[in-house]
Amino acid sequence: MTTDSKALDQISQPAGESLPLKFRLLGVLPLGFFISHLWFYATAPFYADHRGVENMLWMCNIGNLLLAAGLFLGVPWMIRLAVLWAIPGLPLWLLEVVRNGGWLVTSFLTHIGVLIVGFPAIYKVRADRRTWLHALAWYLLMQQVSRMVTRPDNDPNWNVNVAHKIYGGYETVVSHYWQFWILTTLMVAAGLWILGWILLKLFPPRSQS
Repeated sequence: MTTDSKALDQISQPAGESLPLKFRLLGVLPLGFFISHLWFYATAPFYADHRGVENMLWMCNIGNLLLAAGLFLGVPWMIRLAVLWAIPGLPLWLLEVVRNGGWLVTSFLTHIGVLIVGFPAIYKVRADRRTWLHALAWYLLMQQVSRMVTRPDNDPNWNVNVAHKIYGGYETVVSHYWQFWILTTLMVAAGLWILGWILLKLFPPRSQS
């Protein structure tokens, strides 16, 4: 069989065939991380009273649900998306922890636990050169969802996925939200492309290994 034929066979295979059932059951972990963090926001007095559940739509949090679905269903592109977004989510979360002080066990799980599960998963399914584009489309979709279902607020911490207004600190750079949106979208696209390229080098498709 030629190399081209082998590649065609790999593309035509159902996505789930490359992931054994036991491996797919790892999806229980990110699902548990998501549910535990959601439970905290829904039951902690301050967050429950201030619609804290909206925070579950942040890319790093919703990524746990995406990773769980990708593992359970054996869908590689979902796994790649979740891992790609979890990487920038980690330093941003650490920055918030340092700036605000204190951290939550459930938040630790949704930011670090997801990577502990995600890296073995992407090692299994390998990277794809189009993942950064899919990740950008996922971001734009979740930003629109956030704009529709979350509230604008004076506190930048409630500006979920920067869907409503200019994030704190950027007022000196741009004066209108549409300018901020273009700037941040370009920054996100560039960052995702770089991270996608790095993942492609670390986890190249097996036919290229």
